[in-house]
Amino acid sequence: MDAQKISDAVNIPGSPYRGSAQITREQFMFQETRITARLLLEGIPESEVISRIYRSNLFQYPTEKSLKHTARSCLARIHALNDDSLITTIAEGGIVSAKQVCLYAMMKRYSLVRDFMLDVIGTKYQQQDYSFSRRDINIFMLHAQEQDTSAASWADSTVRKICSVLMRILTENGYTDTINATELSPVMICPALEDSIRRSGSVYMLPAFNCLQ
Repeated sequence: MDAQKISDAVNIPGSPYRGSAQITREQFMFQETRITARLLLEGIPESEVISRIYRSNLFQYPTEKSLKHTARSCLARIHALNDDSLITTIAEGGIVSAKQVCLYAMMKRYSLVRDFMLDVIGTKYQQQDYSFSRRDINIFMLHAQEQDTSAASWADSTVRKICSVLMRILTENGYTDTINATELSPVMICPALEDSIRRSGSVYMLPAFNCLQ
């Protein structure tokens, strides 16, 4: 992993993949992140954002047990963007663009998601290799466990759940037609996201969004 990737990552200190397993609990959380971003754009302080989400159950969960945790996770992803224009895109942009920015936020927040999107998806786009299946995810996870002590300690059930989350993220963002797809679709990057990535000097992230120039 090059120095640029390490400096851009927003992760729990220590092992690169430490904390990544929590995506099995959090999932993609598009609607939740969109609601949180809209509250922030209203100028509501972060502490009040969490309280309002909890008091009014804005995520419409059947129980209130995980509301505060989810709200904090949404805020952490939004913070990882470090770009007000992208927060606006999540809150007010079209569904496709907003979801793509949410995926980028996950890549910034979780090294595992970032490395998967770059090393697997980005590489396939660069090689114009559109073949894809869950086997590609399984191979990536195997390599991750070989290289990282935190990942190596994950139970088989956790690995399977992470693989499922990654597959659903791809489907929700138009990379695959279904969770059982056998090929990638040629996505187009949101202009606001491309502009933000270039301004931040993180152009190495672009291939994950099929932006190869």
